[in-house]
Amino acid sequence: MNYLTRARPAGALRSGLAIICLWTILLSANFVSAQGVTTDTITLGQSASLSGPLEELGREMKAGAEAYFNAVNDAGGVNGRKIKLLSLDDAAMPERTKANTLKLLNEESVFALFGYTGAYSINPMLPLIEKNKVPFFAPASGDLTIRDPVSRYVFNIRASYSEETEKIVEQLVRRGLTKIALFYQNDAYGRAGLAALEGALRQRKSNILIFGSADRNSVNVASSAQTISKSGAQAVIVAASASTASAFIKEMKRLGSGAQFCLLSSVGAKTVATLLGEDGRGVEVSQVVPLPYSDSEPLGREYLKRIGGPGKASFASLEGYIAASVFVEGLKKAGKGLTRESFVDALDKLGSVDLRGYRVKFSAVNHNGSSLVELTVLGTGGNYKR
Repeated sequence: MNYLTRARPAGALRSGLAIICLWTILLSANFVSAQGVTTDTITLGQSASLSGPLEELGREMKAGAEAYFNAVNDAGGVNGRKIKLLSLDDAAMPERTKANTLKLLNEESVFALFGYTGAYSINPMLPLIEKNKVPFFAPASGDLTIRDPVSRYVFNIRASYSEETEKIVEQLVRRGLTKIALFYQNDAYGRAGLAALEGALRQRKSNILIFGSADRNSVNVASSAQTISKSGAQAVIVAASASTASAFIKEMKRLGSGAQFCLLSSVGAKTVATLLGEDGRGVEVSQVVPLPYSDSEPLGREYLKRIGGPGKASFASLEGYIAASVFVEGLKKAGKGLTRESFVDALDKLGSVDLRGYRVKFSAVNHNGSSLVELTVLGTGGNYKR
């Protein structure tokens, strides 16, 4: 009787400990799940322009990233976990980007945000990113707002608009084209182009000859084209969406302008080539990734094989493919005990990574992975060449 009396508390204690252990396991599992990581899955969230004026950029970024993630998943994933990219369409509208981001964070509990598109959609998300301490990886924008000051959670792959514009201006000046005008759309992307051009010319103790603007995605460009055409501009740098940029170039050519037109990478190379048709011959577009149709380098051969050949290749999908490659390198370095913070720490310690010819470097004080800018020229049949 005494034994039974004494045994009951011990048994109850063991049961209590078992329940506590069970709850601890469940709470730990829920915590990990809340960070978008399970024993076999890592879920990433993307809000991008899968429709609308920036459709090419959003869809192609997604396609390139998935091509790489699928190859990694087919090989067993990263530390036994497969990567899932959950993509939502924001149609290049900031209010939809915010709604998508809140859904991805609060309802889907994603591990990281990946491959967002459009400066005017990306920039308003920065307070949400800081508040939620969520990794924000490879936004498809060259705006300095997401680069300076360095944020612990924001990691850029592509070069900035300042680096693109500097490369363009350097080439124009070398060719003796010093009367440089600017046409831009009146939003965050266009104003970033304006600031970048002003900076590049200021270094050369020069100024923008003249500039004109239009509303975002508007084709009402006649007034700006008239003003810039009359200025005698030898070159015009264009920071606008494909539809606005194409309408402007067509109108300038109708007015008889012989200016050299130079577009920034975010314009959407495929779309602008289609919209311009024969009017596109000789138009220059800066790019932040290598020529995607070439198999002369190991990265190009690997990418073309996984994307489905040159017919499905694009600058934007190669950017997505590269971004996914670097993301996976960060996951590997973070190890099995993956959390958002351990992933960010791993990226800060990543150092220099050679992706079969394309180099990216991160550190705690530098979250801008690449400064590569290449200038391409649009030729016949909508083809680009260096």
